[in-house]
Amino acid sequence: MRNCIQALLFILLVTGLQAQEGFKIGFHGGLPIDDFNDAVSLSIGLDAGYMFALGEVVDVGVSTGFIHGFAETFDSQEIVADLPNMQFVPIAASIRIWPSNSLSFGVDAGQGLGINEGNDGGLYYRPILGYLMGAYTEVNFSYTTINMDNDISWNSVNLGLLFTIPPKRRL
Repeated sequence: MRNCIQALLFILLVTGLQAQEGFKIGFHGGLPIDDFNDAVSLSIGLDAGYMFALGEVVDVGVSTGFIHGFAETFDSQEIVADLPNMQFVPIAASIRIWPSNSLSFGVDAGQGLGINEGNDGGLYYRPILGYLMGAYTEVNFSYTTINMDNDISWNSVNLGLLFTIPPKRRL
């Protein structure tokens, strides 16, 4: 299994540069800020989607994933609090602009579905700045916001890695 994963990573890193159309899968880690800064210590997420190239500069597509925020545990002589983890499944439309062959910026926007108890989710948007490290490997920096009910927002600053699996072309 390990050799299979290494072979897949090698193929993704060394193949020739082409348009970024195709299936995308990746992961990210982040630091929650604002409303959940004290309640959640860090977050991790999985990303998946499909992008369609509208030309050499613009890609559009759909994306989904899973975001998990790990709750802080407070333990002192006076207070013991075990806060709930935060979990979301975002469902969004995506757009990416490629001003150069290796740099992109764009946004994912849609609905962030709340998974844990008492979490209804809300409006989801995620501006993203990406840099191609190889033909099909991108490192990205993003800011995630989910506007929840009762005037609170899930906000996090993220760093992620994304792999593109290009579509097979028929002649």
